[in-house]
Amino acid sequence: MQKERQPLYLQVQEHFKKLIGSGALTIDEKIPSEKELMVDFNVSRITIANALTQLAKEGWIYRIPGRGSFVSKDMPFVPEVPPSPSENLPVVTEQIREKREIVQRERPVGKRMIGFIIPSLDDYFALRLIEGMNKIMKHSDYYLAVILTNHSKEFEKEAIVQLLQKDVAGLIIFPIDAETYNEEILSLKMSHFPFVLIDRYLPGVETHFVCSDSRLGAQLAVSHLWELGHRNIAICSDSPLPTVTVEERIAGYVEALKQRGAMIDPALILTELVIDYDQKDDAHALARCLKNGQATAYITLNAKLALYISGFARSMKLHVPGQLSILSFDDPSSEVDSQEWYTHIAQSEEEIGSRAASILTDLLDRPSDEEGYHKIVLEPKLVVGQSTGPVFQYVKG
Repeated sequence: MQKERQPLYLQVQEHFKKLIGSGALTIDEKIPSEKELMVDFNVSRITIANALTQLAKEGWIYRIPGRGSFVSKDMPFVPEVPPSPSENLPVVTEQIREKREIVQRERPVGKRMIGFIIPSLDDYFALRLIEGMNKIMKHSDYYLAVILTNHSKEFEKEAIVQLLQKDVAGLIIFPIDAETYNEEILSLKMSHFPFVLIDRYLPGVETHFVCSDSRLGAQLAVSHLWELGHRNIAICSDSPLPTVTVEERIAGYVEALKQRGAMIDPALILTELVIDYDQKDDAHALARCLKNGQATAYITLNAKLALYISGFARSMKLHVPGQLSILSFDDPSSEVDSQEWYTHIAQSEEEIGSRAASILTDLLDRPSDEEGYHKIVLEPKLVVGQSTGPVFQYVKG
């Protein structure tokens, strides 16, 4: 009866925790897709997303964009395995006990929590932000708790409220794309609660923030492609909602083209795209743009979109960079890659993370009555890889 009153997403979590804890699911084993789980549990996509997000946050699973979710080898607080005739049970139980002892030893003692609220962890940009924060946190009296909002304004508001209830010391917030400001963020400011925004700021609202110069980044991108001979350069975003980051990148793109005497083609400013990354839609506006050769080069406002366009190009037998150049904000590749394949605008994600963490810990450790906000805008850099090349005269048909 108690289980029936339990929220659906918690029931999904418990289901997988039991499977993993009992050994029914083994390390690196792939779990069913979100669509399959929606059918299996007869629940909505958001319920499954919440469950998987929490499982990943707690270390039960890890997620690879485009591939799915897998059982983690670093699962924390695994429940005791129930009695079983299996001859491996003593070994498994001992491994569980050892893992729990390690986690308990490494748990921060006497440290206070700093919450990092972020829409998702579906690319390396987010992971590099966290790396930068951890470099500061490990030498401080604070530890980092990461909360995912799944690009939901309601989840973002709920995350702030719940963290405040848990006596969080301060917050680092990567705001979601939204048409209006989150009133909970405005409440933090009005109550003088210590927080820092990253990646963007709120126009007209004074806050601490750390971000990259989006306008300059777009100008660097256009300049590089122009020098390669491209004149039909598209810029695209997967967020239909305006944010200061998107607006400044579009402004930088327009300004760079105007400086070169180029006409601005509104058809090449693709900022109202709604993309389902779980499937490839050949009727999508982006697919039509690629098919008709409308642009010879694409600037994507995030790394995930660059990978998506690359996938479309491969399916259409378009060679990158021979027939199509792709330049991304942020690097879709990981540091373990031997070379950077994608030409991209590097935003110094680790530095953004470390600077934000430094500002917040300083505010907490050395509170001051002095007025003024830390407003850090870092200079982006162009990193030339193999995804851009000289213009190719695309012939239709």
